[in-house]
Amino acid sequence: MDLAALRAEYARGGLEESDLAADPVTMFRAWLAEAAASGLHEPNAMVVSTVDAEGRPSSRMVLLKGLDEHGFRFFTNTGSRKGEDLAGNPRCSLLFPWHPLERQVRIDGTAVPLSRADVAAYFSTRPRGSQLGAWASHQSRVVSGRQELNDAFADAEARYPDDVPVPEEWGGYAVVPDAVEFWQGRPGRMHDRLVYRRDDSESDWQVVRLAP
Repeated sequence: MDLAALRAEYARGGLEESDLAADPVTMFRAWLAEAAASGLHEPNAMVVSTVDAEGRPSSRMVLLKGLDEHGFRFFTNTGSRKGEDLAGNPRCSLLFPWHPLERQVRIDGTAVPLSRADVAAYFSTRPRGSQLGAWASHQSRVVSGRQELNDAFADAEARYPDDVPVPEEWGGYAVVPDAVEFWQGRPGRMHDRLVYRRDDSESDWQVVRLAP
């Protein structure tokens, strides 16, 4: 396979400043709705990138499970690698790679732990199998093999024949954005990159265009 020759011309459209909503959350909702309507597989799938105490980055796919003016929400085992990274450094980034639409959304922000009430409310909506899996899997820990996981799941199933409580180490985060970039592919690699930015001293979002 000639990787250097693998390329595609982007020509689905463009993104002008006049196309943007007043704030990035409204704009993101519009693009997410378009991604879902297009039939894109798991349009709420995002890459979450964190950094550990030694400055080593790490990325993984997670599902977006909530969005409001307070941030982008996801849930996970807080003892996982991402949870440990965020405990030491809550700065993180999110990436939505909507390749069929020739679009990306990139978010830089700070992960704020959600309340136990918020975590419990979401946990109650999960399928029973996913609830039991949260008890069976101590995410990112080394296991002896598949059988250890199967045994742990069976044990959780036996312990909780009815309602499944929220594991203590299971939680969630709201990533509060300070920069949200909307990226649209263009011919000749002259892509559109429009970024909403604000800092602690600003109440309104400012929009800048970046060179591709």
